Amino acid sequence: MKNIRTILITVFAVIFASGCNAQNNNEVKTHGRASQQEVKQQNTNKMSKSIVIFFSHAGDNYSVGNIEVGNTKIVADYISEIAGADQFEIVTHKYDGMAYMPLIELAKEEANNGELPPYEGEAPDLSQYDTVFIGGPVWWGTYPQVMFTLFKDINLDGKTVIPFTTHEGSGLASCESDVRSAFPKAKVQKGWSIYGHEVRGGRAKVEKWLKGLGY
Repeated sequence: MKNIRTILITVFAVIFASGCNAQNNNEVKTHGRASQQEVKQQNTNKMSKSIVIFFSHAGDNYSVGNIEVGNTKIVADYISEIAGADQFEIVTHKYDGMAYMPLIELAKEEANNGELPPYEGEAPDLSQYDTVFIGGPVWWGTYPQVMFTLFKDINLDGKTVIPFTTHEGSGLASCESDVRSAFPKAKVQKGWSIYGHEVRGGRAKVEKWLKGLGY
């Protein structure tokens, strides 16, 4: 009887020890998974936060006719979808309903006179952003003047700034250099442009461009 009792005590001790080891192993594995999730979250928090600031003109446009969504708006949406960027659209109703020829004459007059048309609402708070995409159509060799109105109301010191344009032959024109002049303390990157008539089927081109930027 004594030997049987001794054997039973030994068996129970082995079973108990095995259970404790299994529990400890599970705790180690669980803790390991939690640590990996925390690291991933920390890396996510450290990732650059970006925003697209843009002006886009719907209505009568060269080459694409009367459109409900402006060319630059479509590119801005691609950037937001691909890069996870927020958006701020510069809105003015000054050009609403204008035919193409009167619009470009007005844009020429504004550019020549250095006019700064007002925009709707208030300038965005950009303190939380590291990267700022700036986009618009090319009107008379640069961005529409209403964009320069906003430029005077925002501070991009130390931020990475990426200009882009939609156009029908002007490319970047002087948009990149004008952004550098407006924000001399920003880290202005090489600009990018796309034809306005290509944007509706141009998501792949935007993806390629953003991939080259690390997105």
